[in-house]
Amino acid sequence: MECYPGVRLVLTEPIPADAVEPARKRLRAAAEDLDDQRIAALVRDLAAAAGVAVAWEQVCVPLLATLRGDGAAEIAVEHALAEGIRVGLDVFRREPGRPLAADGVLLAGAEQETHCLGLHALAAALRERGRGCLHLGPALPWTALAGAVAQVRPRVVVVWSQSPATGRAHRLTRLRRDFPGVRLHAAGPGWIEPVAPPAVRLGSLAEATAACLV
Repeated sequence: MECYPGVRLVLTEPIPADAVEPARKRLRAAAEDLDDQRIAALVRDLAAAAGVAVAWEQVCVPLLATLRGDGAAEIAVEHALAEGIRVGLDVFRREPGRPLAADGVLLAGAEQETHCLGLHALAAALRERGRGCLHLGPALPWTALAGAVAQVRPRVVVVWSQSPATGRAHRLTRLRRDFPGVRLHAAGPGWIEPVAPPAVRLGSLAEATAACLV
């Protein structure tokens, strides 16, 4: 899994500095044990105590950025950490039997983009505020995204790209042309090409959350 360069860490209420490193160490220890369930519980509890933005931007993203495994064992640790974080974010504030409406927000990974943890953080941040979204997951073909937008007619669409290979700005331009009434946002470090307005490139979880709540 690729790490998270280019994700700007915008913090509103940071947890005390002496609490950040212990939280990262606990997550890393669980990852080295390949215990994704423990990771998930730690992430869920941290999000509940400090908020999703703090858990994601101060603890999860920096820890992911330090894992650049080359050998099989290191890659397994990286995958366990990513999967545990994903599950922890997904179960946060999710109440069985009480589904949240999509609230006019659609999230999707760009075509061929398999690394979309940032969208799971955004979905959790929206649930934290009592809002929902339609999250269509990673690697959604552009034609499938266009079909979903035509069917659902969301207010806001956020497309995540982790790698420049998947951040195709001209695809956003075409989507915007086909659906002029939709607010279209590009999220993730893969969008290195200029994004033509009125589409907007989001640089932080706080920015993405605010864009979806408008």
